[in-house]
Amino acid sequence: MIAILDYGSGNLRSAERAFATSGLDVVVTSDARIAVEADGLVVPGVGAFAACMQGLNAIDGANIIKKRLERERPTFGICIGMQILFALGEEHSLGKPHSGVGIWPGSISELAAPILPHMGWNSVEAPYESVLFAGVESESFYFVHSYAAKTAFGKLQTWTTYGERFLSAVEDGYVVATQFHPEKSGDAGLKLIKNWTQSL
Repeated sequence: MIAILDYGSGNLRSAERAFATSGLDVVVTSDARIAVEADGLVVPGVGAFAACMQGLNAIDGANIIKKRLERERPTFGICIGMQILFALGEEHSLGKPHSGVGIWPGSISELAAPILPHMGWNSVEAPYESVLFAGVESESFYFVHSYAAKTAFGKLQTWTTYGERFLSAVEDGYVVATQFHPEKSGDAGLKLIKNWTQSL
């Protein structure tokens, strides 16, 4: 079973529909027990870093994610759901970065691009060892964001360029994340989701 974590942020229904194409049972939940025990947990996210962390903290979501990591259970962060896995977020921080979950060190900062947000389709530079991008290495995916991680963390990194290079995906053992929205990325996104669900 795949659990979509409901903490007040994210395209829950579109994520639910997309992950259901894997053939696995999918549930949208804020119940900690279900979220910890599920075969796979999806952490979606839309909006600002601090607001997402506030919602996540309201359901003890950081501990849910950390417990899953301790128990070697797969977790998939999407968009802001990727960003909050880092230690810090600079969005609307007024010089004092917001704290994230801290699975990975480093900070989420604004993209150096002439037009923000970065909205629309863009290509990726995925490593040949990637499980997530197997069969879709040359495809484009749908992005909507103004902030991103720009330093390499995790075992495998996928990069995209918009104004500057940024991390568009991380594969790090039991935790994977994408800055783009696979649930909005057509057939390529559904294939990427299937790659993840088949690895559970």
